[in-house]
Amino acid sequence: MNHATDLYPAELQNSYRMGFTVGEHSAGHMRRILRMSLGRWGLDHLADAGALALTELVANVVRHVPGRRCTVLFLREPHGLRVEVADDVPGALHAKVAEPLAEGGRGLALVEGVTDRWGVSEGAAGKTVWFECDA
Repeated sequence: MNHATDLYPAELQNSYRMGFTVGEHSAGHMRRILRMSLGRWGLDHLADAGALALTELVANVVRHVPGRRCTVLFLREPHGLRVEVADDVPGALHAKVAEPLAEGGRGLALVEGVTDRWGVSEGAAGKTVWFECDA
């Protein structure tokens, strides 16, 4: 007989945190987890913007973080959703304006376009790129 377990213990009802070693297909799995969390929190209407922004942040880890290791945090906050993607690579994240015909370089501009706020927090152990979507 199969038994379902609650994926969200009481102490985690308003957050989800997990460490990952990410690859090219990891963003799809993380989008599913984000959508499940948003559904549980009654924030389904933030799923498209949140999933797109999350995909861009995970893609940056895949491209720029040696070892591709990161920690992802989804938070249900009073104003809506906060997502953080942290890695252990110290140093500033510099957003560049992409050349019109370039194949890449538009990820953070996309994050800015679909979220209400985003930023970077730097520490000695690495950096955290975050965004927020208001409910």
